Amino acid sequence: MMVVDLVAAVLSFGVVYLMAGARVVKQYERGLVFRLGRLRPDVRAPGFTMIVPALDRLRKVNMQVVTMPIPAQEGITRDNVTVRVDAVVYFKVVHPADAIINVEDYRFAVLQVAQTSLRSIIGKSELDDLLSNREKLNEGLALMIDSPALGWGVQIDRVEIKDVSLPETMKRSMARQAEAARDRRARVINADAELQASKKLAQAAAVMGNTPGALQLRLLQTVTAVAAEKNSTLVFPFPVELLRFLERASQNADGATAPGTPGRAAGQVEEPPGGRTAGGRAPGDRRR
Repeated sequence: MMVVDLVAAVLSFGVVYLMAGARVVKQYERGLVFRLGRLRPDVRAPGFTMIVPALDRLRKVNMQVVTMPIPAQEGITRDNVTVRVDAVVYFKVVHPADAIINVEDYRFAVLQVAQTSLRSIIGKSELDDLLSNREKLNEGLALMIDSPALGWGVQIDRVEIKDVSLPETMKRSMARQAEAARDRRARVINADAELQASKKLAQAAAVMGNTPGALQLRLLQTVTAVAAEKNSTLVFPFPVELLRFLERASQNADGATAPGTPGRAAGQVEEPPGGRTAGGRAPGDRRR
């Protein structure tokens, strides 16, 4: 009986020992074993592992990518504009031993470095760069955070600037500037259109000046376009050029009929109005 009891006690102790030393490391974790306060060189892989109870202490390190938001930092840009900028940093642990041994809390350390680097980027950049050239700023910010993080066993994957908050006065000023720029472009486009239209009209006027009948055809086209709208009143423009054309045509007709005018002999001189009366005297002559 004593032997059986001893065997049962040993088995019970073994079961308790195994249960006390059994550990499970998940797929996204790595295990570090500290034996009597000293780090063991081997890193425990995912799965089932054993440690010595009361002597070993297992520390699990998460190897997943950590998404950490950077609180909004207020600063003054290089062109003296006060802004608030917030960002987000993505990082992961690549050396579990360095992340546990070299720094007390690698998450807190990365957060503080990210805030300091973000304020430094704000002071070195201009407002236009913060609003439009964010990719370059993101790369510079990632390099600034990654330099001290390498000694902590942490790798910075990427850093993204999320939002840039501007004062209300600056927003109104930028809106007025954008509106003025759009107004200027509209005026330039309108003036360019007027210039091109004037050139085309000058060319059309030159063609119509060489061909007077083209003006009449254009006038008839205009009248047809106005009449097609079913208007009750028809405005018929009478251009000055048409009057001149008719005047020239009448002068040509008078010149063609002048040599054969009846009622006057050849060489006869026409008496001016108020000529001499019968007797050869002009009205108003007085005998002396």
